[in-house]
Amino acid sequence: MKYSIFLLGLLLITSCRQKPKTNKNHAVQAETEIILDSVSKDTIVKEAKSALKTFESLADTTFVRLADFCKDFAYDMRYATENNFLKAKVYDCAECYTRVKTAKALIEANKDFMKNGVKIKFFDCYRPNSVQYKMWEIVPNPQYVANPDKGSIHNKGGAVDITLVDMEGNELDMGTDFDYFGKRAYHDNMDLPQEILDNRKLLKETMEAHGFWSIRTEWWHYNLSAASNDRVANFKWECND
Repeated sequence: MKYSIFLLGLLLITSCRQKPKTNKNHAVQAETEIILDSVSKDTIVKEAKSALKTFESLADTTFVRLADFCKDFAYDMRYATENNFLKAKVYDCAECYTRVKTAKALIEANKDFMKNGVKIKFFDCYRPNSVQYKMWEIVPNPQYVANPDKGSIHNKGGAVDITLVDMEGNELDMGTDFDYFGKRAYHDNMDLPQEILDNRKLLKETMEAHGFWSIRTEWWHYNLSAASNDRVANFKWECND
């Protein structure tokens, strides 16, 4: 009996003095899990930053960046380049802002366009009134540029200059380029190939179905009826690097 107790005590002492064995494989696995977990969290953060915003709690007159609410549009913001009738860059950077109600109507219109395999491409959206003055200095002609003292619906965040592109980004033939000032750009000019007339008809009828109206001399220009009485604004967006 005493001998058994002695052996048990010896085993316990020996066991306590042994250094615990390290499972290297387990350590590597645990480290890998930590790294993967870190990457996963970074990915989630990036995805959260790129998530689309919603119009919830925003007033209809709030200015918003359209790309933050919908990824289904194309852009060629001409006044942020020299490729326009002014031959001058009058925007510091290319952005498309509108008021909330205009953005909502554009998104709904674009859903209908996409059912036909096309989507909206923007040439111009909201235009600060200070830019309207710059344009007026370059071309002081009310036939082409609205008098900045009165302002245009562009200055109210309720007008857009647009065309249609297919899902690969190819522009539909509208007969002229943007900002072509001549009878070939008129809506009531029927002396054009049928394809062009059909493309303009699709653009016009769809936009009108969503509360926009056109002007006779420019196939690309559309005003939101609900924005006609809004105030002229001079909101300026920040340029992101």
